[in-house]
Amino acid sequence: MHDLGLKGRDVSAITTGLAGRYAAALYQLATNSKQVDSILQELNLFNQLIEENEQLQKLVYSPVFGSDEKSAAITQLLRKAKAKDLVVQFIGTITNNGRLFAIKEIISAFNKEVEIKRGKVSAEVVSAIPLDEKRIAQIHKSILSISGAKDVSLKMRVDSSLIGGLVIRIGSRMFDTSLKTKLKRLEVAMKGVA
Repeated sequence: MHDLGLKGRDVSAITTGLAGRYAAALYQLATNSKQVDSILQELNLFNQLIEENEQLQKLVYSPVFGSDEKSAAITQLLRKAKAKDLVVQFIGTITNNGRLFAIKEIISAFNKEVEIKRGKVSAEVVSAIPLDEKRIAQIHKSILSISGAKDVSLKMRVDSSLIGGLVIRIGSRMFDTSLKTKLKRLEVAMKGVA
């Protein structure tokens, strides 16, 4: 994605609360109209379209285009794609409010809102080596137990610098059992003795 004058950290500071508020409002509207699954699917398709289309990225993120131009183009695109009225109105509102630059964060927050409401949590598991299915199943079971969630979405990643062990992130909680961290703690403790 092109920066187009918006620095990532500046955007993330603005969008953290903003995305959550828009996502919560959309979730309420989608729930009331019994369209959560279809809205989720259409928003994720729109997000994918942004990622794959450089011209759409320019339209969404460039301050050169005014909100009227953006709104007309996005509405036309969504209507051609036969998007639900709620999606068209929601993205139109975001555009008219000058918040289209935050659409990816809003869609991500909506995905998280749906997962939370359905009792699902997302977890990232970082290991030193790729894990086999049996080990992944054990981790999945442990995370269910720790989180109390009904379901867990696991994102697996390999980082050989860990040497061994795991780093597991569940929301804002982190469990670090990596050898790298244990060695750093030992090093700090040894400095205190010397």
